[in-house]
Amino acid sequence: MAYENKNFSDNQGEGRGDNRNESLYSKRIKAGKRRTYFFDVRSTRGNDYFITITESKKRFDDNGYDRHKMFLYKEDFNKFLAALSDTINYVKTDLMPDFDFDAFNHDQENEEGSDTTINASTTTTTTPLIVSEGSSVDDWKI
Repeated sequence: MAYENKNFSDNQGEGRGDNRNESLYSKRIKAGKRRTYFFDVRSTRGNDYFITITESKKRFDDNGYDRHKMFLYKEDFNKFLAALSDTINYVKTDLMPDFDFDAFNHDQENEEGSDTTINASTTTTTTPLIVSEGSSVDDWKI
């Protein structure tokens, strides 16, 4: 399930006089019981932008978390998305063509985590992301 950070402008730069470490936009994806992924847009001192992708996993031995972070810069956005899309499409079409990936869409759950009953007649379709070599983000068709 993904969540938008609706409060990012309320606390930007509080207590520091700057906003270098604050997220301008954020999405959170809960993945299972122990993993969460965060996608954050941040700014540099020169008013440029980059994305951080963070995996956070709850530890078994205590109440802490292990965090792993990637930085994705604008000059790599197109290459990164094309490679990710190609990789996912390879798994879906070549390795596991009969697997129902839509069975794992949990967007019907509310934020508190309680399940919402889903009607068995409800169908979900996934349209593959089409990325061609040399295309830009604006040219992609979803």
